[in-house]
Amino acid sequence: MNDATENPLGKQVTYDQTYAPELLFSISRFDNRKSFMVDDNAALPFFGYDHWNAYEVSWLNQKGKPQVAIAQFRFEIETSFIIESKSFKLYLNSLNQKKFDSIDEVTKVIVGDLSTCAQSKVLLELTPVSQYALNCFSNPKGTCLDQLDIDVEQYQTDASLLQVSNAETKTETLFSHLLRSNCPITGQPDWGTIQVVYQGQQIDHASLLRYIISYRVHSGYHEQVTEQVFTDLMAQCKPEQLEVQTWFVRRGGLDINCLRSTRQSVLDNDDPLARVSRQ
Repeated sequence: MNDATENPLGKQVTYDQTYAPELLFSISRFDNRKSFMVDDNAALPFFGYDHWNAYEVSWLNQKGKPQVAIAQFRFEIETSFIIESKSFKLYLNSLNQKKFDSIDEVTKVIVGDLSTCAQSKVLLELTPVSQYALNCFSNPKGTCLDQLDIDVEQYQTDASLLQVSNAETKTETLFSHLLRSNCPITGQPDWGTIQVVYQGQQIDHASLLRYIISYRVHSGYHEQVTEQVFTDLMAQCKPEQLEVQTWFVRRGGLDINCLRSTRQSVLDNDDPLARVSRQ
């Protein structure tokens, strides 16, 4: 793991014009999981993955002509580290003036560098912009909570806001576009959409929306926010099955999307997470 003083987040930096894999900076996943895990070797209470989209990927072919592509990354959540997003952007920028023989070579180099930094397998799909589907947007399924007429007083994360309204077993899909948290280093806002799919005692809709809004001034990385929502819902509402998915709006050409589930079968899904309209 890198020395924390090397973290480029919140610092003025110079954009490298030469390929520089050393720009990548890793952050311990366990440090962000201490609220619900006391042992970094313990089994995780969920399955899932992190899906990142990068919209500013470019390099040169051997004739010096720029190539541009959309990159879709998938990271395993069992890894010890996440890659800090600003260092990720700086690294991708360092490829801009490097010549490659083919898009396959670019893919191989990037996967190798990211896997070394994250200390795990990383999947990457590079798609030339000219081939990228224009109909890649989707909306979360289920019931949108955002039209509920509620009073809100809590803007600091509070799991006790969560309540069940009915002892009857219910299968429901709920979502909200009102998720907002903040970068723990720079304080910049991270806007997001969240979807909750569960089976169990019915979760009170108003309480769930108040809980989601309570992240409004919370400081946390995207992955930590998603995992905290998942573990709070499991602890407070005790569903038989649960899936929490977040889509965060891009900053600096990268968006981050996280999926956490009680179902191991989610790992078998090879399709990239579809983008929501704000991305």
